[in-house]
Amino acid sequence: MRVLSAGPAALALALRLAVPAVAATTLVLGAATADAAPAAGKKAKPKGSNKRYLFSPDKVVLSAKAGDEVGKTAQARLGPQLATAIGEHPRLVAVLTGAPDPSADPKGFDRALKAQKLAGGYRVTVEVTEASEEIEELDGRPGQLRLVVRLSLHMFGETLPRRTMGFSGEGSATIKVDVGKKVRPRDREYAWDSAGAQAVRDALAASLDKLGVPLPPPTTK
Repeated sequence: MRVLSAGPAALALALRLAVPAVAATTLVLGAATADAAPAAGKKAKPKGSNKRYLFSPDKVVLSAKAGDEVGKTAQARLGPQLATAIGEHPRLVAVLTGAPDPSADPKGFDRALKAQKLAGGYRVTVEVTEASEEIEELDGRPGQLRLVVRLSLHMFGETLPRRTMGFSGEGSATIKVDVGKKVRPRDREYAWDSAGAQAVRDALAASLDKLGVPLPPPTTK
């Protein structure tokens, strides 16, 4: 498989996810934003950016815009991608082993976070905000097709044990796979898994960047 990349992390991700069953060319495009505007120029590493957190995967939901069958396809494959991305991230854990139920014993849950040297705990939800799929004919190659999937998502975290808004971040990806004369189920699975992995990783990075920024001081009247 020949892989082309546009975006800082897309090449490594596409190579890691490449599988022999899907032939030809894959183009991966990714973008990530948080809901705080970035400063111009190179930013200094935020203080506390090495802190570790509990990110407990909760659910994947669909926005009204993404509620069709294509959105449901993306939704079905995002849960495993979220769990994998959290499990592989060096600053995140998905399960707080030995902790009590945060609703029944919030103080005990706080102690468990502290005992495992975690800066905070969050229940993580992913919302699919846009999902589309199309099939293109390749220029100059009659009968040869390309599958194009586009995915955008919004990630937000609710604090644990006390349920308040903790963070949000966004991620997106466009995956293009040359599939030959027809789209096979494994082509579609590969494309959506690749898009989900890229978009989730982008959203996690954006969310962690936001958690590393100190809260502004309270305003006084």
